[in-house]
Amino acid sequence: MFEGANPQALIFDWDNTLVDTWAIIHDALNTTLETFGKDSWSLDETRTRVRSSMRDSFPDIFGDRWEAAGRVFYKRYGAIHITKLKQLAGATLMLERIAAKGLYLAVVSNKRGDYLRSEASHLGWSKFFDMIVGANDAKRDKPLPEPIYLALSKTNIQPGPEVWYVGDTDIDMHFAHRTGCVPVLMRELAPQSAEFNDKNPAYHFSTCMALCKYIDNL
Repeated sequence: MFEGANPQALIFDWDNTLVDTWAIIHDALNTTLETFGKDSWSLDETRTRVRSSMRDSFPDIFGDRWEAAGRVFYKRYGAIHITKLKQLAGATLMLERIAAKGLYLAVVSNKRGDYLRSEASHLGWSKFFDMIVGANDAKRDKPLPEPIYLALSKTNIQPGPEVWYVGDTDIDMHFAHRTGCVPVLMRELAPQSAEFNDKNPAYHFSTCMALCKYIDNL
């Protein structure tokens, strides 16, 4: 399915694919859980359980109070995210070099779109991305397919083997398979046995620069 097609577009997940935000998410989430009388999560629990967008995940955690919980979460997140935001090693250089090759670059994330765009602006990365799509920007959120169509809506590129979706979790690989794009895992940890339920990555890169060097050699 994925052999022989060089990418025309690379679409990236955001959190913990391009930037290290686990500590920020963990802080805001535990602030919210404690506000609503729930047990806090360990950092490992946060890493394991945080996958879906707020509108898909918070009703399961907070029931009919999920929208109020969302306001608490984003108040705390908004207060700390810029000052604690850290890019992953090599991310800026990778984006510079891939953009210089003329490939279409975009973001599809389950973080709210306005926060995504403010973080990209803070890092000086807005110039690299033709589209930044976050939660609530499309009719439905990742892993449903609408965000990929929105991310490509200003192009003639269709989801398929010439579009690589780069992420760090199982939901990212499932999203790529669901939309017919090439699933690319970018994280230090190698794929684990049965982690992806047969929705396996076509490629694994341990760092941003490993992906960059591969693209350079195409």
